[in-house]
Amino acid sequence: MPALARAGPHWLGTLLYVPLLYGIGWLTARPLGWIAPGLRPDQLDLAGLVVALLLLLLTLPRRVAQVWGEAQPWRALGLRRPPRSGLAALLGGLIMALLLLSLVTAVLIASGQAIWAWRLGWAAVLNGLALTTGVGFAEELLFRGWLWGELSLQGKAQSALLLQAALFALLHPWYRLEGFGAIGLLGGLILLGIALALQRRSDGGALWGAIGLHGGLVGGWFVLQTGLVEISSTAPAWLSGPGGANPNPIGGVIGWLGLGGFLLWQRKHWRA
Repeated sequence: MPALARAGPHWLGTLLYVPLLYGIGWLTARPLGWIAPGLRPDQLDLAGLVVALLLLLLTLPRRVAQVWGEAQPWRALGLRRPPRSGLAALLGGLIMALLLLSLVTAVLIASGQAIWAWRLGWAAVLNGLALTTGVGFAEELLFRGWLWGELSLQGKAQSALLLQAALFALLHPWYRLEGFGAIGLLGGLILLGIALALQRRSDGGALWGAIGLHGGLVGGWFVLQTGLVEISSTAPAWLSGPGGANPNPIGGVIGWLGLGGFLLWQRKHWRA
């Protein structure tokens, strides 16, 4: 089908679209606190996020069709692909996540900062799968699907790639840490945002590889940390990553080197 006539996104619409959905979701979830007073604030916030995600799924195709001028919105967002190519991209992303997590684990164990501690249960596995699916899909649809597309229509391709990575990093809670920990995590998030964009480019525009890579890193690290590996409480943050008892490896040296190596491997995809 031919593309629709395109007016193109405006920066103000791009800026307000997702915060408006989040605000509606937040307000919609507030009455749950009156109906079920036992709900914790974080549970109410999670309910608001679920509502906001549903609103995103309902409104995004229309926005992409009208503002981007795309006759096939889900294809433009990278989700509607032939089943085989989408599955191959997803598996490729998951395998890359496994390799990166294996690097982190191997270095921590070899340096004496972690030991194997098999205590894996079904709860940890199910939580890991939920994180892999939920975080991977939601954040990739938002950042490498919608946001990157909007920015690409408003500026140069390379500028859009870097800007989406910067916004992806800034909107994560790196600022809750202090000093070099905050800087390390912010830098790691930027590298991850670039890596996920290059993953999508390497998959010919399919978003599934980025979903697998992102979700695999989040869910896989959760399973490792809660059920397979015990990290020493004295492990230096510059090595294992900042976060104290729950370190984030992409903010440490191992994560930076792993992501840096991935960027070098994907260097041919730097240009659109």
